[in-house]
Amino acid sequence: MLLTLAASRRVLFLGGKGGVGKTTVASALAYAQARAGRRVLLVSTDPAHNLGHLWQCRIGADPRALAAGLDAVEIDPGATVEAHLAQVGDALRKLMPSHLSGEVDRHLALSRDAPGMHEAALLERIAQIVQQGLRSHDLLVFDTAPSGHTARLMALPDMMAAWTDGLLRRQARSERFGAALRNLGGDDGVAARALGAGDEARSGGDRDQAIRAMLHRRRHLFGELRDVLADAGTTAFAIVLAAERLPVLETVELHASLVRAGIHVGALVVNRRSPADAGAFLAERRVQEDIHLRALHESLPDIALQELPLLAGDVAGEAGVAAFADLLARDA
Repeated sequence: MLLTLAASRRVLFLGGKGGVGKTTVASALAYAQARAGRRVLLVSTDPAHNLGHLWQCRIGADPRALAAGLDAVEIDPGATVEAHLAQVGDALRKLMPSHLSGEVDRHLALSRDAPGMHEAALLERIAQIVQQGLRSHDLLVFDTAPSGHTARLMALPDMMAAWTDGLLRRQARSERFGAALRNLGGDDGVAARALGAGDEARSGGDRDQAIRAMLHRRRHLFGELRDVLADAGTTAFAIVLAAERLPVLETVELHASLVRAGIHVGALVVNRRSPADAGAFLAERRVQEDIHLRALHESLPDIALQELPLLAGDVAGEAGVAAFADLLARDA
């Protein structure tokens, strides 16, 4: 079932409560699709770096080949924020008079730990990966951070697009005001000084055009991501969970958040399902799991559900991922 969903999409996000096996399921799914002949990019947005641990190799910001047809990237949130701030700083220094460079540095230092900065930087990196990945790969599989973080992230494209639209409107008003000042100032430089520009800065018109171009690029990037996420024929979300009370409750909440954000939830994956024929303890545990899954079905009756068994050992390396991919196909 999960493989069928992936085969019909270009972008697939896997999310859910921490510790339920999202990275294992995402890796096995990506591996299975690559084995089927698709070019797949596996992307981790989880700061825990579980993807590299699972595959027993170092995975970084640049795509690394894990198997035939399968590449992987791990987004480091801290490094992403630093790169984002460096890019913003470079842009601001080009736009502002040189004597204000100290103010730019101070602003960036304060912004580093500002609420939402990490999410905004991560969203921009995801948008870039989606934009580039859809050109270079057949399928993008995202192994996301735990539920609450992912739910906020999925709601951000609309917010960021609206925020950028607001900046563009304000910038247009400012540009008209600046043009009026420059016309009034004539050649004596009064308007330039009123706008905070000196001889070493861009002219007001050049600065306005540069700001507008930068905002339009960001608006296009976030708008493109929003369109991809909202297209149910292109993108789907699968929620991975354990058959336990808290993961089930969190799954219902995550589903509601994703629906509000306009994201299509195409599957529920119950991982580490206890066997019914391996002793009294596990049989009793399975009975309890059945109770939780009935509650899940009552809350989300229309979403396809796939169960994966509890394994005796850990999944590690390509051989382990390949074996788990076989389970995905067997239990579809």
